Amino acid sequence: MPMTVSKTRDLLVDVARQLFARNGVDNTTMNDIAQASRKGRRTLYTYFKSKNEIYLAVVESELNQLYKTLVDVAAMKLPADEKLMTLIYSRLDAVKALVFRNGTLRATFFRDIWRVEKVRKNFDQREVEIIKGILDDGVREGVFSMPDTDITALVLHYALKGLEVPYIRGVMGDNISQRIKRRDNVMNLIFNGIRIK
Repeated sequence: MPMTVSKTRDLLVDVARQLFARNGVDNTTMNDIAQASRKGRRTLYTYFKSKNEIYLAVVESELNQLYKTLVDVAAMKLPADEKLMTLIYSRLDAVKALVFRNGTLRATFFRDIWRVEKVRKNFDQREVEIIKGILDDGVREGVFSMPDTDITALVLHYALKGLEVPYIRGVMGDNISQRIKRRDNVMNLIFNGIRIK
């Protein structure tokens, strides 16, 4: 029974991700992907016109997994302040795990951050919507007070993006006491600005 179009495409993306992680994007050819997936080059080129296109599909696939993590956190039955902190750390940890899981893709990710940014636009919009939903819930619950949840969600989103690289590189501290201190500082920074006293 032939594979469906979606399954074939997903297989090609996953095989490419594994090869990119192991060998690097520059050292992986379209032929390598076709052979490793046990699909012909013609099948590969039916779905992707170039290695760059399949690389961006890999990034998009990884971002979709990250989005699922955010959706799962947003669905938790928690007060808005706890949910927001859970979202922040789940997101940062998921990005770090994603980058490390992909081995040599890590270097490509940092080198090609602007190329990755093009693919991230859709993810970024969806992430801002999730953050805004949590903020709106917090305002309704009487936990948060802010004049505009749209702008606050956007600011938090960009703050999280700015923390990604230092968090991934471990600049923000990796041992447990540093993590607790960092979490306390982040909570203070965020909640003293928006929590009703």
